[in-house]
Amino acid sequence: MNKEETRVDANLVLFKKDGSRKSFPLPSNITVVGRRHDCDLCIPLMVVSRRHCQLSQNNEALKIRDLDSRSGTFLNGKRISEATVQAGDYITIGPLTFLLQIGGEPKKIAPPQPPKPTPSPKKPPESKAPANDLSGSFPELELDDSDSFIAELEDI
Repeated sequence: MNKEETRVDANLVLFKKDGSRKSFPLPSNITVVGRRHDCDLCIPLMVVSRRHCQLSQNNEALKIRDLDSRSGTFLNGKRISEATVQAGDYITIGPLTFLLQIGGEPKKIAPPQPPKPTPSPKKPPESKAPANDLSGSFPELELDDSDSFIAELEDI
């Protein structure tokens, strides 16, 4: 193999719900992930597009490209169309999250941490509406005298 054909040893490590994991080596310089049986990595779930995304590697970088999938390809929680990936990045395809391991790095493999909630700006406390006041129950509905269903709700 000459320098132009050098491939890095890359794996996608799948985190299962039971806490176990499974490693999938990237078989070639171009790996197509999707639902079709002829994809390099087949994920037979309807939320995964037939040809969902592609990982391609050359001497300089490993890149991921979304192949116009319906549900999107996510890198570290952000939807991407194309991006350069690095060891330790998390790739989400449908309901599955993989960790990218390149050349055995990162050595410590851990599932992604759920995003920390960002504190919302402090709002003044809202006054509590009386229990029989339905005005705040369905904010998308504008109540007026013609809403006859409210009387029916009160009878329940």
